[in-house]
Amino acid sequence: MEKNVTLPITDENGYYEIRLESIGGLGANLCGKMLGELGLKYLGLNSASFSSYGSEKTGTPVKGFIRYSAPGVDIRIHSPIKKPHLLAVFHSALLSDASVLEGCGSYTNIIINTVNGKEWEGFKGQQDYGGVYFVDAQKIAIETKSRVNVVMLGAMAKVMGFVELEALNAICEAALGRKYPAALSGNLEGIRRGFEEVRAACEYGGGQGGEERQDVKGEEGAKDGRAGKSQKKSGSEDVPTWGYETAPIGGINPNYGNCVVNDLSPSRQGYFPIFIPEKCINCGLCDTTCPDMVFQFQKGEFKGREMMINKGLDYYHCKGCLRCVDVCPVQALVSGVEAEHPRKEYFMPNQDLIRNPLNYEKAGPDGYVTSESYLTGRRMKGGEV
Repeated sequence: MEKNVTLPITDENGYYEIRLESIGGLGANLCGKMLGELGLKYLGLNSASFSSYGSEKTGTPVKGFIRYSAPGVDIRIHSPIKKPHLLAVFHSALLSDASVLEGCGSYTNIIINTVNGKEWEGFKGQQDYGGVYFVDAQKIAIETKSRVNVVMLGAMAKVMGFVELEALNAICEAALGRKYPAALSGNLEGIRRGFEEVRAACEYGGGQGGEERQDVKGEEGAKDGRAGKSQKKSGSEDVPTWGYETAPIGGINPNYGNCVVNDLSPSRQGYFPIFIPEKCINCGLCDTTCPDMVFQFQKGEFKGREMMINKGLDYYHCKGCLRCVDVCPVQALVSGVEAEHPRKEYFMPNQDLIRNPLNYEKAGPDGYVTSESYLTGRRMKGGEV
């Protein structure tokens, strides 16, 4: 299946560069590896890929870097990619940090995993990008019982324009088929739908600069919409945003989804516990099983007795593990889809916090929770799912 493809755009070194912006748990690391192998094994290109991440914890920032070059061009640079030709944002909450778009310009196509593109509103008119595309990867992942990473893989291939669906299926079978054979059909379907359902931002009522001239309709449209204008070179003088004099004092990591800011909303996999006070018997089992102590109790009266009363959850610190749902004996805690409960003022913040959260970031469902591999694991532990 290997064939030699022509890269539509390269930098001054002859590289086509891809950057993945994600959080732990969405599979960006594996997606980067698959893209690297795809270029080498199925596209006839030289390729290199690696990831950058800290603690291997769900919700922490993850970056992936992939470089392609023609067969006669050696890849001799192995540093992080500053000026990507393709940027894939795996979680829309990451757009709360503008540095995610650092280095992007008219040579960059941007793909965002988003429900309706609202997170992009604040960036319109700020910069002329090659093209901006949206795909609801979380919804597709749930419906196909796949993962966000394979859906994004399909979307990236369509926007790149030089990768065929047949090659994606082959790399997916090689990387995942042997290890997760029961989930292979769902992953292949996720790739196909990501490939077919990614849309230019203007089709969502957006449109900004390069977005208006972009369209992803068929092979011809994909070729016309690749990274701005055909074979132009990217690259201007680097102006670092952070340096010795501008770095945050104390080495604080300002990115969302880390334990410094204690906002775990981007960490959740789309499902979270919903508290039904009328059913609660104040047994405290939820509090004892919770790893993050998010349940708030106050003195009160229950059935004529003075006791500590469960007032609800501090969702600012809840990571959505759903242990409390499993242990509750009266179904006062049930699993819900976070995207269906957008009113964050309904949530009760930690009463002991001096600083209450100023905002919350939306987090939609992740396909892993409903994937066949997850359900198989639950069945192995006993019982029907």
